[in-house]
Amino acid sequence: MSSDQIQKDLENLRAAVPELKGVLLASTEGKPIAHCLGQDDDPERIAVLAAAASSLGRRVSDSLSVGALNEISLSGAEGQVFLYNAGGKAILAVIGPTGANTGLIHLEARWAAREIGERFA
Repeated sequence: MSSDQIQKDLENLRAAVPELKGVLLASTEGKPIAHCLGQDDDPERIAVLAAAASSLGRRVSDSLSVGALNEISLSGAEGQVFLYNAGGKAILAVIGPTGANTGLIHLEARWAAREIGERFA
């Protein structure tokens, strides 16, 4: 898959949900693949954190026998972070503000993660 296509997918996701603060695709090893982030955001740091959270989520899913991990949602006082499995080889991290339309975020991000994951296969 070309990095141009991945970048376009992330830009389309960001355009579909304009309130998003940022979008990043990371490898499961914690390396940034592509991103649409603000100037002050560190893609390396976000990628590592997304991979670590995803790894822990997979361990929890396995331990509790709930099946393969699809996504993780985190809510904080000043924002939200959603992590989506993108084909088992990548993680889509979506950062939004508090009070964001989570239904729209999930709808668009799940589709994007599925599309990106299928291209990786």
